[in-house]
Amino acid sequence: MTDVLPRSLVPALGFDPERGTTVLSPSEVGAGNWIGCPTVLHEPATGRFLLTYRERRPRGAGDERGWRCAVAESRDGVTFRDIWSVHKDELGTASMERFALMARPGGGYLLYLSYVDPADNRWRIDVVEADEPDKFDIATATGVLTAGSTGTEGVKDPVPVWVGPAMWLFASYAAAGDLTEQERRSAHATADIYATGATTFPTGLAVSSDGRTFDWRPGCLPVGEGWDGYQARLTTVTTVPGGFLGVYDGSAGAHENYEERTGLAFSADLTCWTRLTPDAPALVSPHGTGSLRYLDVATVGDEWFVYYEYARADGAHELRLNRVPRASA
Repeated sequence: MTDVLPRSLVPALGFDPERGTTVLSPSEVGAGNWIGCPTVLHEPATGRFLLTYRERRPRGAGDERGWRCAVAESRDGVTFRDIWSVHKDELGTASMERFALMARPGGGYLLYLSYVDPADNRWRIDVVEADEPDKFDIATATGVLTAGSTGTEGVKDPVPVWVGPAMWLFASYAAAGDLTEQERRSAHATADIYATGATTFPTGLAVSSDGRTFDWRPGCLPVGEGWDGYQARLTTVTTVPGGFLGVYDGSAGAHENYEERTGLAFSADLTCWTRLTPDAPALVSPHGTGSLRYLDVATVGDEWFVYYEYARADGAHELRLNRVPRASA
């Protein structure tokens, strides 16, 4: 199966995550204290990097779970300063997860928000717009994908990509499955069905001409049969010779939720994906649970700046960067 992977990609996929540069560290040590969920937008005209990231605390702690998300800027891709942030109380939510920043055609920015809907405890995705990345007003956010609009038990972790005139937005979702009403109520009472084992969590695709109104298409990347049999969540899509490289988070069961590891997939058309790592993850941390997740890639000249959330020996997660040669034909 790995023969479909273009040969020129192999060196770029072999980087050592332990040799990465720490970009951001959590405010506390220990399991459940994480800083990560990165998405990175590089602007070649100015050389600026724009990073979105999330801070999380353990359940039971003050401001538990995903309590803060931010946009930060940098000139070197390593040292970032915050220019905008939101506290979960501003959304009235139990938790926030991955945000994603995109340039808006014609100028300005789109920021996609991923959070637990306070109305029904299901994950959802909204969008907010601004002319500058420090000017977002949460009060103007509008719904993009919800459990109701997708026919799922929740949808989160957006990965938007402009290809030609269309935006292709990949998102993790909780499959509806064959839950009884009691099972459904019990799962959503936790405000995170992903941690319950009630269903599985593949990746779906939503397509839009404007980045605001989407056509939902489930089952873009189904769960696998082994190490990624519980979740298969695309976290980045980047152009490579012959098509697109997708990086995804995988887990085998609810016991590995929050501690996913990284797999690879390839597509010629963005709709049909071939797993390149069906038997084992491609990248793991050598520490703790081995979690290495939410990997994102920014293309900078002849390099890929690869950002990822990385498990430390103390159980916390930090945000790291590796610079690797960009795949070329």
